[in-house]
Amino acid sequence: AYAPNAACSAADAATVGSLLGALGTAFKVKEADLDAVTGLSGSGPAYVFQFIEALSDGGVRAGLTRPIATALAAKTVRGAATMVLQTGKHPGELKDQVTSPGGTTITGVHALEQGGMRAAVMNAVLAATARSRELGKK
Repeated sequence: AYAPNAACSAADAATVGSLLGALGTAFKVKEADLDAVTGLSGSGPAYVFQFIEALSDGGVRAGLTRPIATALAAKTVRGAATMVLQTGKHPGELKDQVTSPGGTTITGVHALEQGGMRAAVMNAVLAATARSRELGKK
């Protein structure tokens, strides 16, 4: 992400966007949103690593070996992320497409909701965003 300020010309902003875009996706955001980018995308890999670890731990608890559980967890996350990016569909819509009434997936989703997963992840992004703001004031 990048945030051109008032001193940056449109041509300069386009050049920055093009240069960053050559390395991956470059999102032009308001400067006030850079801390949120840090809280979500900058810190996000650690959250995903924890999720993969938790999936793997669940697989081990269910009887799988650690290498198989970790590979399945990582490939599951990669596949789900690929579907979000390739289809452009909202993650909730994709979740609904893979849950059956009374099935295993909706039972697991219910357990995640009971454990507060959604709130915990949202709170992690907000906490990291707030910390980024604090560090920016130093």
